[in-house]
Amino acid sequence: MSITQQHVLDTYRAQQFGRPAPPAPGAHDWQVVREWRDHRAFQAVVAERPARGRLRHALGRWLHPRPRSTS
Repeated sequence: MSITQQHVLDTYRAQQFGRPAPPAPGAHDWQVVREWRDHRAFQAVVAERPARGRLRHALGRWLHPRPRSTS
């Protein structure tokens, strides 16, 4: 059964019992992504790591390595 078919069945059952229809599939995806991002930032702060720009900083070091100084 696909997710669309399951949603239609759930909507039908809710209507039969006089309950509100469930949200459409994917209706809250962006909210979940935001909450996941906030949780990751919180975990970084708790672990005493920078909370923002970690990926960009790592890619910058990889793409633009600093020349080693010869002593």
